[in-house]
Amino acid sequence: MIRLLVMVVLLALGTPAWAQSVSFPSVTVGSSQAGPEVKGWVYKPSGEGPFPAIILAHSCAGTNRHTDVWGKLLVSWGYLVLAPDSFGPRGTKAVCTTPNVVTPNMRVADIAGALDYLATRPDVVKGKVGIIGHSHGGSTVIRSAQKNFGLAQRGLAAGVAYYPGCNPKSDGGIDIPVLLLAGDKDDWTSADRCRSLVSGLRRGDLVEAVYYPNAYHSFDSKAADRNVPGAAGKQHHLAYDTVAAPDAEARTKAFFAKYLR
Repeated sequence: MIRLLVMVVLLALGTPAWAQSVSFPSVTVGSSQAGPEVKGWVYKPSGEGPFPAIILAHSCAGTNRHTDVWGKLLVSWGYLVLAPDSFGPRGTKAVCTTPNVVTPNMRVADIAGALDYLATRPDVVKGKVGIIGHSHGGSTVIRSAQKNFGLAQRGLAAGVAYYPGCNPKSDGGIDIPVLLLAGDKDDWTSADRCRSLVSGLRRGDLVEAVYYPNAYHSFDSKAADRNVPGAAGKQHHLAYDTVAAPDAEARTKAFFAKYLR
């Protein structure tokens, strides 16, 4: 009963259950300045390894049940998972209504630190690290994939970006394979901005983009349809999509198997 109570409290606090707490430095790379020391959680498959690894970048809501669901799913596919918390060390729990408090560009320094940390672990396959993120985390994936940050040289091999906020003006330098998954009915992170980004890439061959015609934001999260506040008082619709979610999951699994195995 005590163990169960602890697990419930951890989930209520946004701390993933069944995961080991770790910490590592944030590292300056390019225009992304090092932040405070990063706390994170490692989900590990059974056995000695070594395992290919995936960095799990949380959404604007921070680490929560969604983080835990994806951490466990990726482990079930045979990956060691590191889920960094980019918000807590910077004094906030979420940035959904205040997106400039912690930006995807700032989080790249945390991803660089996560890659350096994973390189020290004997249970991780060297040079076989992926990244996956949702919404604000998806934008972090796109930013981390930019050539000017040099994360490929740190072992970053591939990324999956779920409904990211795409920036065609500044994110055209992707230099690792990226799977981009977006919903055409998303009223928070526009799929059309992602189309503009992809059409202007220097290396368009590196990005596989899938647009789901009936999907809203957060289409992979099994929760009731809802409206939530964003920046400037705007409301955004979130909804699980029974077509997009399983298709995106299958594509994600195949994509990582292609580049991390």
